[in-house]
Amino acid sequence: MKLHSKLQTKQPIFQTNINTLFPTKILAEIIIFVAMGGALAYVSHSFFSLPQGGSINLGMVPIFWLTLRRGPKIGIFAGAVLGVVDLAIEPFVVHPIQFLLDYPLAFACLGLAGFFRGFSRVGPVVGVAVGGAGRFLCHFTSGVVYFANYTPAGMSPIVYSILYNGGYMLPSIIICAVVIVLLQKSKTLNIYI
Repeated sequence: MKLHSKLQTKQPIFQTNINTLFPTKILAEIIIFVAMGGALAYVSHSFFSLPQGGSINLGMVPIFWLTLRRGPKIGIFAGAVLGVVDLAIEPFVVHPIQFLLDYPLAFACLGLAGFFRGFSRVGPVVGVAVGGAGRFLCHFTSGVVYFANYTPAGMSPIVYSILYNGGYMLPSIIICAVVIVLLQKSKTLNIYI
């Protein structure tokens, strides 16, 4: 009888519990915000998409919103998940390292905005700029290393990558900053915390 009760209470060796990383409420919030980001990314890709990937992606707004609510740890995780969702929406992979740079790592950088959530009124806008710049740097690096063969004759791959990736990232950052300011002014940014 004692042996039987000991066997029932023993946990499997490889069982992991996601609640040790995030409480259930936070996990549910991550799922909702990533789903919103995926839906907005899908719509964004439908209207404007460049030949080697990249678009003015409104799907970044929910991740910025989440990271400004909950901090960088949650924002980085949710951003990486959105990066994988974005891969499913618009896949363009030429190398495993390029996959990491353009999808999970680039979108994880959006979580850097969470470091600015406690700052003054301009903190969220600075956070959006820093998170967007981090994503841009990932795409820029990927462009220089893995997409140099798309560079027009006579142009530096560095200049081409700046122009190509900046062409969709700069408008994305500006739009996201405007939306975050509107959310901040309406006090929606911190609703239900």
